[in-house]
Amino acid sequence: MITVLSCTNREHNQTQILAKKYFDTLKNIHPDTVYLDFRKLPEDMLFTNPVFSGAGSKLQQVAEDFILPSEKLVFVIPEYNGSYPGVLKVFIDGISPDWIKGKKAALIGMATGRAGNLRGMDHLTDVLMHLGVHVMHNRLPVSRFNSLLGEQKEIKDADTLKALEKHCRQFIEF
Repeated sequence: MITVLSCTNREHNQTQILAKKYFDTLKNIHPDTVYLDFRKLPEDMLFTNPVFSGAGSKLQQVAEDFILPSEKLVFVIPEYNGSYPGVLKVFIDGISPDWIKGKKAALIGMATGRAGNLRGMDHLTDVLMHLGVHVMHNRLPVSRFNSLLGEQKEIKDADTLKALEKHCRQFIEF
């Protein structure tokens, strides 16, 4: 199983547009793919989680449904303050490191600016590698995201769509 994670809990975010498109593209190639929207995470996960409060938390159930059965994880991460969102750090800190150790991960960074969250992907790569996660070499930065969208808030840019499909295929082979 592969889990695509939309790594922000902000309502009305644009990350979900990119994450859902990646999920749909990947699911067409690899049907055993699921989607985790961080807006659906338990609000109390900072203080009530398997690491700090023991088994039985709502976050543990999320991990049992989406993280533990997955062999691979796709992190779609928007740029927040020059890095990745704090909710992603809280999520990683709240689950047992053993639950992601040895898994494979792909990173897709996104930003409205020109760098596509390269720095955030670097920061997350360091954390994941420290936890024993194998990060795919081809990290995909998506820059100037607003300019890629059509009137219906869908990705209209052909080059971006082609890059997403190529990245999905590389990740399946990884």
